[in-house]
Amino acid sequence: MLNTIPTARHVLTQLGDKDLLRDRSYIASAWAGTSTSTAVLDPATGEEIAQVVDCDDALLGQAIDAAEQAFARWRELMARERGQLLLKWAGLIREHAHDLAVILTAEQGKPVSESAAEILYGVGFIEWFAAEGERAYGETIPAHKPSSRLFVSMQPVGISAAVTPWNFPSAMIARKAAAALAAGCPVIVKPAVETPLSALALAELAHRAGFPAGVFQVVTGDAVLLTEGLLSDERVRAFSFTGSTEVGRILLGKAAQTVKKVSMELGGHAPFIVFDDADLGEAVEGCITAKFTTSGQDCLAANRIYVQAGIHDAFVAHLLARIGNLRIGPGFQPGVDIGPMTRVAVVEKCRLHIADAIGKGARVLAGGVPDPKSGNFVPPTLLVDVTPDMLIAFEETFGPIAPVLRFESEDEVRAAANASEMGLAAYVYTRDLKRAMRLSDALEYGMVGVNTASFTGGPIPFGGWKQSGLGREGSRHGLQEFMELKYVCFGGLAA
Repeated sequence: MLNTIPTARHVLTQLGDKDLLRDRSYIASAWAGTSTSTAVLDPATGEEIAQVVDCDDALLGQAIDAAEQAFARWRELMARERGQLLLKWAGLIREHAHDLAVILTAEQGKPVSESAAEILYGVGFIEWFAAEGERAYGETIPAHKPSSRLFVSMQPVGISAAVTPWNFPSAMIARKAAAALAAGCPVIVKPAVETPLSALALAELAHRAGFPAGVFQVVTGDAVLLTEGLLSDERVRAFSFTGSTEVGRILLGKAAQTVKKVSMELGGHAPFIVFDDADLGEAVEGCITAKFTTSGQDCLAANRIYVQAGIHDAFVAHLLARIGNLRIGPGFQPGVDIGPMTRVAVVEKCRLHIADAIGKGARVLAGGVPDPKSGNFVPPTLLVDVTPDMLIAFEETFGPIAPVLRFESEDEVRAAANASEMGLAAYVYTRDLKRAMRLSDALEYGMVGVNTASFTGGPIPFGGWKQSGLGREGSRHGLQEFMELKYVCFGGLAA
């Protein structure tokens, strides 16, 4: 099968604009690197598709120096001027969307149609913040002292760092960087080692858009070295991270050493709740979207599918039929729904969760334990008779495995859904408006989709409760993550 499909390396040679394929860090409007490099692999085949030159402590220091020098000028620009540069960047991304999608699929593995959608999704954040930067409103406070006037303004926090994940290597940069830039902050992006090419392509387009030197930079290489370097430097005042809760805890502790302003989008363990009165077709389609987009490698992915007893069997039958129609293969194969896992570790976790569930009594209706000969591919899997003691019921899987748990009552499922240290997203399917309102209020999650599996975008405050993170991305709240309040009191105003 793989021999009939163009390899990622071959497809990259066919880019319309080959200058988008960069292999060095982007620092102070120049391409820089050391004598060492890191291989970028095609997840579908394991083939090397690029060598990206590493950045060391010295180059990282140069990037922070450049950002420090750029900050004074960037913050003084009118918000509309910053917005115009962001819109120019967004326009260039739209213009080169096909090439960017090809680069993304080559290094991340997801179907190229999903990569194309991600590029445009990211553009939406840039366009949103280009306008939102003009609405960083302050306030006037009624005076509490005679002859005084009290004012509060929003000001940029300073140099900002964004450490981004491999599952959405383009959109997460756009969402974080656009907010920081619109707020008046220079931003240094550290992409995942698996997916640096998408970040560097965005840097190339930022360069063409005319961003001043030091305003937008990308550093590539060792994750620990560069992240710790950004966290330890007192000049970096804001730190934004998307990744696992385990890593987030460590980084939060390090950020505390210099008391940085921190925003984190961490792990998810989303409950997908279907009541007896739900529209069966809508619920199944929503489940397919929530579970299998990005091949399940999504913090919003439905990880626990709770189905009420009265509709359970019919739901499972329809879901099984839909899963049977999903096509698995390399991201460049036409019509593919499930691409390879980006990391071998994800395959191993899927294997562990399926085997554990089977060993504790779950039944496999589709898919199953990945064949060791299948490389990074995990078949879309449906498990039933899942119980709360199984690993998949209390750990995030991050793969294309759909575990179904039967429930009887609203109180029961509410308690089960909330019995998690995670609180990012939840899904509820019901036609009962009162139930939908009760449950969406009672669920301990930062985001709840009612009768929909699609709810993210520029205007919404993306983020979670509990150990799923801190702060918000997108919306006016996302802009505030890169700003500080300043209060000024004018006294002695009496005539």
